[in-house]
Amino acid sequence: MCKRVLVTGANGFVGQHLCRRLLEMRKEVSACIREEADSSVFGNAADSLRIQRIPSLGSGADLSKVSLDVDAVIHLAGRAHIMRDDAADPLDEFRKVNVGGTESLALMASRKGVKRFIYVSSIKVNGEATYGRPFCADDPPGFSDPYGQSKWEAEEGLRKIAAKANMEWVVVRPPLVYGPGVRGNFLTLLKCVLRGIPLPVGSLKNRRSLVSVYNLSEFLCLLLDRPAAANSRFVVGDAEDISTPDLIRRMAGALQCSARVVRCPETVLHLAGTLLGKNAAVQRLCSSLVIDREKTSKYLDWSAPMTIDWTLDRTAEWFLGKRLRL
Repeated sequence: MCKRVLVTGANGFVGQHLCRRLLEMRKEVSACIREEADSSVFGNAADSLRIQRIPSLGSGADLSKVSLDVDAVIHLAGRAHIMRDDAADPLDEFRKVNVGGTESLALMASRKGVKRFIYVSSIKVNGEATYGRPFCADDPPGFSDPYGQSKWEAEEGLRKIAAKANMEWVVVRPPLVYGPGVRGNFLTLLKCVLRGIPLPVGSLKNRRSLVSVYNLSEFLCLLLDRPAAANSRFVVGDAEDISTPDLIRRMAGALQCSARVVRCPETVLHLAGTLLGKNAAVQRLCSSLVIDREKTSKYLDWSAPMTIDWTLDRTAEWFLGKRLRL
């Protein structure tokens, strides 16, 4: 039984939700955050957390102050996917944190006798889109950018370190994560829907797998104590897949506004993306990305408990409340 858990990136979007859920389950939680990070994001939960501050988590980082007197590590921290990366060598920058940081922490955890190390990777290890066949957890890597490559290399680094030390490892590859506190393209889409901006996606017939931050947190908690999860990779998502037009309509329902979904040929969208230098963004908007949930269901007897609509309602409440406070 994993009672004591260290969570890296604990003050991030997923980390905050995960720490709250772990506390609800009466776990002893060590929240590992950067030295300059604002711990007030935990609210009242901060009194129940053991907060550990570190200067950085990358290649050569000094982790001597991190207490690993825990049963398990859930490693969320990393250099996130960046839309416009101006680094001279993006892969090198991703490797410093995502690979070097993961390996350093895993090596230290293995020496301290940590039982299980759970690494939150990314579906981008599999690739950017599916064509007829969903992504499976045990597919060979199909990454197409430095971020996805660094996540794969981190997975492999963890696996090798854990094997030598007899430490159990688990890798999770989530697709897009959404919920209260979400940032990036999902937040931008919420703003567009609320403002009534016409969105030319009505002709799209794609399918996307998403994962609610609540479902991802539940899944990570499950992995702490499920024997069948040891030394394996998993993909995780909500119970249903959704098209881009349907997502926008259901967002609008949660926000209690009208969805302005306009029909437009997909070829025109791609042409506009080329002219505006937004090829990658249009590709993600139009393409399908579907995961295969069979392994998660078969080996772990798990399916996502929270529906898309329930999470969109919670996300809308957060989003509208945030706007009112500004």
